[in-house]
Amino acid sequence: ALSEVLAAEAVTCLNRAMAALRDIWEEIGIPEEQRLERTDTVKKHIKSLLDMMVAEEENLKERLLKNIVLCRKELDTLCRELQLDPFETEEKTTILQMEKNLRTYVEVLQKQKRDRKQELKALQEQDQHLCDILCTPLYSIDSGSVPSLEDLDHYRRHVASLNTLKEQRQEEFISNKRQIILLMEELDHTPDTSFERDVVCEDEEAFCLSKDNIEALQNLLQQLEARRALNEAVCMELRTRITALWERLQIPEEERESSAVH
Repeated sequence: ALSEVLAAEAVTCLNRAMAALRDIWEEIGIPEEQRLERTDTVKKHIKSLLDMMVAEEENLKERLLKNIVLCRKELDTLCRELQLDPFETEEKTTILQMEKNLRTYVEVLQKQKRDRKQELKALQEQDQHLCDILCTPLYSIDSGSVPSLEDLDHYRRHVASLNTLKEQRQEEFISNKRQIILLMEELDHTPDTSFERDVVCEDEEAFCLSKDNIEALQNLLQQLEARRALNEAVCMELRTRITALWERLQIPEEERESSAVH
């Protein structure tokens, strides 16, 4: 392995340096006793440096092992919250690779958790808005826990159905409102109840599209249509009587036409 080659080169460099030092000391004429002292000093320097490097790498190993334990604990929690199967690590892998794999998976699950919570919050805001308009109860879901994918799917479908219901009731309200306004004008009827005033109000968004209000709206339309039908029947009867009187009184056609416009 390349690391073994580099280690052998390091030993060679050390031996070469020690040989060079011995040659220098010999040329200088340093006594053997002092050479021993200097050699011991070199050994201590080298040992201190190597001990420090070994300690740093041991600390790295301990940090990695500690991170592995922490990541496993966090993964267990995230898997329970997200209702996922426990994460399985490869048996034959290094400490470094295992720590990286666990840390990466923790980040992935944390993002999943954030995304689910954010979608839940958005759905709840839409649900609240629609419930205020339709006067329906809020969807029952635990806001404190992380929703499952199935929970979110059901909630999305529920909100979609409320949107559809809102559009249907909105169209029905607008259509009935137009007919009611035309009938009131035709019948010369002034809105005399709070509900009638709410119906003809220009602010259509302010009208509560509850089931009861939609039914009351239909009832009001039916009442106005019944009044118009009754008025038309009365008018028809009066016109018939007028025509009969014209005939009996032998009213000229010109006079009939002048009053027929009324």
